[in-house]
Parts: sequence; structure tokens; C-alpha cells
Amino acid sequence: MKSLVGRLCRSARPLQPLPKSLLAPRTRQTISNSTSTNTVPTASIRSHNHIHISTRSLCDDSTAAHTPTMAPKQAKFELKTPKGTKDWEGKDMVIRDKIFSTITEVFKRHGGVTIDTPVFELKEILAGKYGEDSKLIYDLADQGGELCSLRYDLTVPFARFLAMNKDIQNIKRYHIAKVYRRDQPAMTKGRMREFYQCDFDVAGVYDPMVPDAEIIRIICEVFEGLGWNGAYTIKLNHRKILDGIFQVCGVPEDKIRTISSAVDKLDKLPWEDVRKEMTEEKGLDGEVADRIGQWVVLKGKQELLETLRADEKLAANEFMKKGMDDLGLLFEYLDAFGVLERVSFDLSLARGLDYYTGIIYEVVTEGSAPETAPTAGGKEATKPAKSKKNKGKAGEDDDRSNDPSVGVGSVAAGGRYDNLVGMFSGKTQIPCVGISFGVDRIFSITKARMEADKNTAQVRGNEVDVYVMAFGSKGFLKERMAVCSQLWEAGIKAEFLYKVKPKVPAQFKAAENNGVPFAIFLGDDEVAANKVKIKEMGLQDGHPEKEGILVDQKDMVAEVKARLQRKKELDQVAQQAEGLKVVDGIKGEVATPGQGAPAGADPAP
Repeated sequence: MKSLVGRLCRSARPLQPLPKSLLAPRTRQTISNSTSTNTVPTASIRSHNHIHISTRSLCDDSTAAHTPTMAPKQAKFELKTPKGTKDWEGKDMVIRDKIFSTITEVFKRHGGVTIDTPVFELKEILAGKYGEDSKLIYDLADQGGELCSLRYDLTVPFARFLAMNKDIQNIKRYHIAKVYRRDQPAMTKGRMREFYQCDFDVAGVYDPMVPDAEIIRIICEVFEGLGWNGAYTIKLNHRKILDGIFQVCGVPEDKIRTISSAVDKLDKLPWEDVRKEMTEEKGLDGEVADRIGQWVVLKGKQELLETLRADEKLAANEFMKKGMDDLGLLFEYLDAFGVLERVSFDLSLARGLDYYTGIIYEVVTEGSAPETAPTAGGKEATKPAKSKKNKGKAGEDDDRSNDPSVGVGSVAAGGRYDNLVGMFSGKTQIPCVGISFGVDRIFSITKARMEADKNTAQVRGNEVDVYVMAFGSKGFLKERMAVCSQLWEAGIKAEFLYKVKPKVPAQFKAAENNGVPFAIFLGDDEVAANKVKIKEMGLQDGHPEKEGILVDQKDMVAEVKARLQRKKELDQVAQQAEGLKVVDGIKGEVATPGQGAPAGADPAP
């Protein structure tokens, strides 16, 4: 054995490949004698079937040679995110975080409490809840005796949560999390396979339409808070009204849900194409389809409700009676909440999800509708551009961002679902009503507006309030660290350049790139006098404080706080004067009275 070790230490050359039959699993053994215990060389089986003998533990460092090894070859692949997903960074994250904070603030204002649920659920929990959209659910491989699927929305997991927690009989819950749908992506329009939803739901037994009306009020507060200034419309309908129309028109009971899904496409397709789907694909009698067509193309407010009530056949239907009574109450409550002008009673709105039982609604705005309407037969007027990398036929996985026949769709949607909890808990029913905001679609429209508005304020890369700088050749690194520590302890956002002796232009550039509003200067004179100079960035030439003001370091925190508060107040006044509202200075567009919002709302975000 010693002679073998000696030869290995002297040569340390890699051995030639051995037949697979001679290769043994990797093992370690020890050899003991009277003086020491040495480790026998270990064989590492590589992917290219070479044995690498490690001799370092047996040889002295001065004589051991390192055996060169080759990394196993990897198959070539394109480094990218999966289709329908994206990485978020920089200013896009700033905008999205502002959307999150605005929505969360509204939810909390209305008494919401948050929960969280697993990103995947048992497959049977999600099965049978989404109608024709069930094909978009991502199923997971069996890895432990349970068949699971990625959650399609946050509503069904919430209903499962209520069924499992029987002590919770009423709750105002909000939930912000990612959901997954194998839909055809259009990334720049916010149509993704992984995306965020922000849900607010009211669960419990209450008087009719009271929580429903507050949900509509919440929708308006969110979009006003985002600076949309009325440039949106809340389309609403009632499932019982729609089902009543179908019954009166002669739709068989077993076809009501499928015909409802066809009607829901009227925001994207002309009536002729929807009728063709009803009759040729779903087997509905043509005369029945024509009777449906007389009603589902109508929209309005209270006047449309009165038109429905005036029809004897509709008024005699029990479903219609219940639905019309609910809408009558809802219109009264929306008027009391001051948001009635934001809604449109639209009989074409059906919402394809099976669990809705009452009021349904979705929010549309400019950008929701496609630029061009689909042609007859439901085919796109203009086919999406094919990428150079994909020269073949466009498939369902191809991104359709450049397809003018695809719009953003609805930016929020929801409704009442009184029976969903009972599907899991048996006899116990907990009525619920809620709204889901599609953050990625809201983001895409928000960003497009910001890019189109030349007066939009710059989106900052971070929220730093003060940049601490050094003048002169000494750098004053420790002094800058001490000043930043004082500011951080006072809750003031501050930064400094990670250089011992930073150059002045580099410090100014770092501050200006992120739009930092204030700077603190440390020079020889300031440090010697235990003072700092505070300067507001961006002041015009001739301003009395253009060069900054000198303050004692002990008064620095109070002075910075006072100036930050003053600047915040002045910015708010300026925004109001220019008709601006947050997000970061987006200029809203006021809808003219009577202006209808564009159609084009796709299934719920």
C-alpha cells in the first residue's frame, strides 16, 4: 500500500476510463497502523466516466500534484424566465409598490384584516369552480400522495379557509398574493401567467346589498387613490337577472352556464359571432338565441332596470324578481355612497366563474378594449407579429403584446358567491361578496399613461430623503457614517457613497440619479465647527438658499424633518393645482359626463 501511495504522489496523473463494470460506488476506508491513520484514495465517478483519485490527504503538500478535472458539459439552453412571467426591478418595482400601498391603505380604511394561504391547493378543492376556465389551472405532479394544483385565484382558497375555521362566521378579509393561470400571455398589457391579485371580501350574514354597495365604494376609492380621476367604469349585472332572461327566452337548464359563458364574450366579439357559438358549437336553438340577443346588448342604470320590470314575462320570473329587487336596493345605496355615476348596468356581463350567485361586476378603462375588433368568426383582425426566433405558426404560448386585437381587459372584477363555502363545509353556508384587483394590469395601464404624459414627474429609484456628501480631500468617511446614523435613528431615509475619499461629482450624480431632495455637506470648516450644511437639491439660480444653510449638528435632525414636511406640503399643493394625484405624479384624465367606458373586459384578473 505504501508503494502504491508513493507512486500516486509522484505521478498524480488522471487515470484512464475504466469499464463501467469495474466502477464501484464512492466509498471511504481507513487503514490503521501503530503510528497513524491514513485515508485511502476515494474514487469520484464523473459524468464522463473518469475516476479522479484524491491523494492530497496522503501526500505532503510539497510533493502533491493537483489532478485537473473537467466540468461536465451541460446542454445548451436559453437563459430566460418561463413564458408569461417576468423579473421585476428598478422603477417598475417603485410603481408597483405604490399600487400595493394605495390598495392596502383603502382595504385597512374599511376594516380589512389580512390572511395568507398556500400557493397550491389540493386539486379537488379547485375542481369544478371555474367553468370553462378550469383548463387554465396548473396541475402539479404527484410528489407525496396528494394531487395538487397552483391556485387560480384567491377566492376559492378563502372559501376553503372559512370552511376549515368554523369559528369565523363574519370577516372583512384582504389578501395580496400571486396566482397562476395558463392563459395566453400578452406581457406589456399585464396579461401574464403569474400575477398578483389584491382581494377584499366581506363574509357573513347581513342585510341585502349593504356590503355589496361598500365593495363598489372600495373600488372607487382605490382607483381615485391611484389617480385615475373617474377614467374608469364599473360594469355590473346580476346572475339571477341573467339566468331569468335565459329561462324566459327558453334556454334549457343544462345549457345556462355554457350560454352564459358565450354571452360574456360580447365585450370582445360582435353579436353575430356570439350567436354562432351558441347555436353551432353549443347546440342552442336559433330562435332562442335571437330572443336572448334582444336583451343582452342593453346597458344603462335605473332606466334599464325599469325597462326590465315593465316586461310582463320577465317580471313574472322568480329569478328576475330577486335580481331586480337587489339591484333596486343597490342603486339606492350607491347613490348614498356617492358612487352611482361610476357604474353601468350591463346585461352582457356574465362572468364565467361558476361560483357567482348574485351581483357581479368588473372594472374597465381605456386600454381595456383592444385597438381593433376581431373579425367575423372571432379571428383577429391583425395577427400578432412573429419573433425571429419563432418562425413557425403562432401558438397559444406565444406572447400577444403586439396583437391589436388583444386588450388589457378588466382591471378588477368580483361579485357575490353565497354557496361556495358550503361546497366545502356541507350544510354551513357563509354568504360572501368581494372584489379582486389585477395589479399587473393596473400597472401596465399606469405605466402607459406615465409614458404618454410628458408632464409626469420622474419616478424615483428609491425613497432616500437625504444624501450625505463630503467636500475636500479628506473624505470624512467616519463623519458621514455618524451623520447617517443620526438620521437613520430619527427615521429619516439617508445614504452616502461607499468611498473613503469620494469625488464631489460622483456624489452629486448618485443623489441626482435617484432624485434625492436634500443633501448634507461635510467639509473642513463644517467638521471643525461641528456643523453641517443642508441644501435642497434642484433650486433655481438666485434662490437665497441655493448654496444651502449652515446649522449646528445637534439641530440637524430637527431642521431636516421640518424641511421635509414643508416640501411634502408644497408638493401636495402643486399636485392639486396641476390636477395631479399619486402614483408619483400621474396626471388623471377626467371622463366627460355620459362618456361610456370602453368595452373589452376579459375574464377576471
